[in-house]
Amino acid sequence: MIAPRFFVWTGRELAETPDVPAHDGVLVADSWLVADGGVRALQLHRDRFLRGVASQTSIDSPATESFWQAAVDALPRTGEWFPRVEALLIGGEPTLALRLRPAPPLGASVRVASLDEGDPRTVSTVKGPDIERLGALKSEAAQNDVDEPIIVSAAGHIIDGATSAVLWWRGDRLFAPSASLGRVDSVTAKSIRLLATATGTDTGEEFATPADLAGCEVWVVNALHGIRVVTSWRNGPALARTHGRATAWQRRLDALVRPIS
Repeated sequence: MIAPRFFVWTGRELAETPDVPAHDGVLVADSWLVADGGVRALQLHRDRFLRGVASQTSIDSPATESFWQAAVDALPRTGEWFPRVEALLIGGEPTLALRLRPAPPLGASVRVASLDEGDPRTVSTVKGPDIERLGALKSEAAQNDVDEPIIVSAAGHIIDGATSAVLWWRGDRLFAPSASLGRVDSVTAKSIRLLATATGTDTGEEFATPADLAGCEVWVVNALHGIRVVTSWRNGPALARTHGRATAWQRRLDALVRPIS
């Protein structure tokens, strides 16, 4: 098995370190799938990462842009990878870093459960500050045969998955949680909704509890797996599935893959 590699940005270049340095938390993070040098919507990941760094750190935009380009240049052009760019707090200073990780196995289906504790996030619209906490909750859920915990609001409305966005179908209309709930701007969900608009598919946003999704087809989507169909919701609604729909939309999503330049 190929071991992950870790690089710290010195301000001029990426310096590989044998171990991840001790740090006081992840401030911003972004990740995406690289398959034989191809990536979906890399520009959207770049824009989201730069916005996050600007909002959460004192690092200026030119420095972040230089780091980003160096990180992209360092990505392998063969094999399957799941790199992550980060802003970490090391010794009290925000530091940019790259984790070069082999991609884990991909899946097309997922089992979910609502988080009993409600919304555990501290920064709801930026990927990074809560990534370690959400990862721990996902690991705990896996012990109960749950692949993806679902974050719900105090009122019980679906917001997000721990590492994914949630979408659902009512008939032929595609829905997402209301943006007013405060959620990470998912690149994959945005790409799917843009594809829906381009193909004449109606879309919308709504406040919905898990019970409100009874009889719907529900997707959990992210940059690693693309689209995964929810096959079970522990202590939740009975869901439906339209044969072939997720596969067809995954093909549309994969058509967005472009070579790294």
